Amino acid sequence: MGIVATQSFKNIISTYLGFFIGAINTLFLYTKFLSDEYYGMVGYMLSLAYVIMPLMAFGVHNTLVKFYSSFKTRVSLNSFLTLMLFLPLLIIFTLSIIMHFSYEMIGGFLSTENPIIKNYLWHTLFIAIALAYFEVFFAWTKVHMQTVFGNFMKEVFHRVGTMVLLFCLYFEVVDVEQFMLGLVVVYVLRMVIMKFYAFSIKPPVISFKKVSNLSAVLKYSFLIIIAASIATILLDIDKVMLGHYIPIEQIAYYNVAIFIATVIAVPLRSMHQILLPLSAKYLNEKDFDALKDLYKRSSLNLFIVSGFIFLLIVLNINQLYNIIPEEFNGGLFVVFLISVAKLYDALLGSNNAILFNSDYYRIVLFLGVILVILMVLLNMVFIPLYGINGAALATFLAIFLYNSIKLFFVFRKFKMLPFSANTFKIGLCIVLGVLLFYFWDFSFHPILNIILKSALVSIVYGLVIYFFKFSENITEIIDRVLKRK
Repeated sequence: MGIVATQSFKNIISTYLGFFIGAINTLFLYTKFLSDEYYGMVGYMLSLAYVIMPLMAFGVHNTLVKFYSSFKTRVSLNSFLTLMLFLPLLIIFTLSIIMHFSYEMIGGFLSTENPIIKNYLWHTLFIAIALAYFEVFFAWTKVHMQTVFGNFMKEVFHRVGTMVLLFCLYFEVVDVEQFMLGLVVVYVLRMVIMKFYAFSIKPPVISFKKVSNLSAVLKYSFLIIIAASIATILLDIDKVMLGHYIPIEQIAYYNVAIFIATVIAVPLRSMHQILLPLSAKYLNEKDFDALKDLYKRSSLNLFIVSGFIFLLIVLNINQLYNIIPEEFNGGLFVVFLISVAKLYDALLGSNNAILFNSDYYRIVLFLGVILVILMVLLNMVFIPLYGINGAALATFLAIFLYNSIKLFFVFRKFKMLPFSANTFKIGLCIVLGVLLFYFWDFSFHPILNIILKSALVSIVYGLVIYFFKFSENITEIIDRVLKRK
């Protein structure tokens, strides 16, 4: 776990830095500098770009990680990498042609409730292309176990760029149309920088010789499009569907709530960058003991860290909503539901990394497609009834079912579960923390109240985790910090 702990720790720092900047953007700058309509449009545009991104990438970012370690000669590896670089262009070119000739039809369908959507479809397409190739170049570095710079670019760069654009909008350096175009430029620039970094680690050697297991590579790439699309759709389709049913400014309120809850996923996102190539390596080498150890340790450590973040969010959410504009308060129920869903994600540890790099991904994809259909149907039922709360309920139910099936599937095929006795003890600590601290607050200003309550919860939770030694890795990290002092 050395390389996992080291790079995960660095990735968590950069990811939380990105989320801190994102929090300023989401909770304060967007809500003050941009109208609710355009804030909702930004949320819709980015969500739609993320939904179609896996298709644009043609699954290459996952295929590269899965098959890289299986190529043993330089010639075969160069041919494989060349294929990975050019394969997404086939889809990108095709979709761009379709967009050009079907713009009016697509725009008319998507903008039924909100006409503004039609004006930014090309913006969305270019952002999706930039997201797709960014992930390809990031995967290029992952297979060399170099994830820190890529994670920084993924989590921090675009948020800093957005912050700069928001201040330029506020000081009237740019108008709102230039701001929307500037968002596209930020994502394209991020992709270009990632490309140069990836090629500095391993320069590409273009070779069009036939890849030895081409059929397996293409089959996996095609099917992984569905897998990646499922994961993305489960996260973003709710915002896309909200734009079809309710006024777009309500997506802004939903966006804030989702952003708050998504902070819980930061440790998982950070650790996942290194879990993917390691799981692929263990599976290719059939080292199932190492795979099982990675599964259990990642689940336990992520549950502890994400559980701590979950407590900080849930216990301070009422005070947090007191310091942002009142109209955003309708997202409280959304925060609770999505927070629980994100905590369940963390509990699964390296589950996704195992499934997407194993030979059993086809069945999981089939189940995932069924669940996406279920989620769309749930959104169609719940959004008209409950608005943004209905979207959150649909997302929660879909993620809960999907995660439970994946958990059962890994157990059935690999005879592994990520849980231990300590898992249930940590779960009990989280429940007790909510019961003990949720129903009271200090009688101070909300910001001071959040600081004091967070400090108290941190001390109590940290002492319990440390003295009961629930995790060897976390105990070692705390010991190192204490020794330095």
